[in-house]
Amino acid sequence: MDKAQKKAMVEEWKNRRPEMGVISLRCKATGETFLGVSKDTKADFNSVRAKLSGGMHPNKHLLELWNQYGEAGFTFSTAAVLEYGDPLEDHTEELETLRELCLAEDPKAAKIWK
Repeated sequence: MDKAQKKAMVEEWKNRRPEMGVISLRCKATGETFLGVSKDTKADFNSVRAKLSGGMHPNKHLLELWNQYGEAGFTFSTAAVLEYGDPLEDHTEELETLRELCLAEDPKAAKIWK
């Protein structure tokens, strides 16, 4: 790969528009929902799945449910998608507000990350 190709790939990566929003993991057996803010939903689903499968997730209750019911006992979905303009801007506050709205809608919901 030459320098021009590498530079083009880096520029493409910087300007990509990943889906941002609120990710949801729902335990089918208990009905409990865990919500997290995400600047890249696809990457965060993979990250959460890997941490749970490896027994290294910081949310101990979620980890206990995962160990009891396994991956098949959960549904993964995007609870809300953030519409945004500039992918380089910080959208943390908007994502937090979106998650708070989702938490208010579901009394059995909790935050994935404390």
